[in-house]
Amino acid sequence: MALRELRDATAKNLLDSLLQVSPNRFEVIVLDVLHSLGYGASRTDLRRVGGSGDGGIDGVISLDKLGLVKVYVQAKRWQGTVGRPELQAFYGALAGQQAKRGVFIATSGFTAQGIYFVRSVEGMGAG
Repeated sequence: MALRELRDATAKNLLDSLLQVSPNRFEVIVLDVLHSLGYGASRTDLRRVGGSGDGGIDGVISLDKLGLVKVYVQAKRWQGTVGRPELQAFYGALAGQQAKRGVFIATSGFTAQGIYFVRSVEGMGAG
């Protein structure tokens, strides 16, 4: 029981810290976490592209040495739930890049309608 309480407290402290960092820093942290999970052969395979006029894409991960296979990333530092409209906008951004893969990461949860939308399209994951 003590381990679970410690884990929950650590998760809450981490979330509180993430909500305090700048949007740019949050995007870099998300890319670092994705790299530590095995995305991209080296950290240089992950590129932050977020910012004003980013077209709904915060990062790009090259999965192969030539950079032909890519995963596009959206990172949201939100307290409210993410709904279908935000996920549809990201899906549109993926279509604009002719992308086959995308990952939408948020500090909050997702609405039931958002989850249903993600499950209805190929190549998109949310977490």
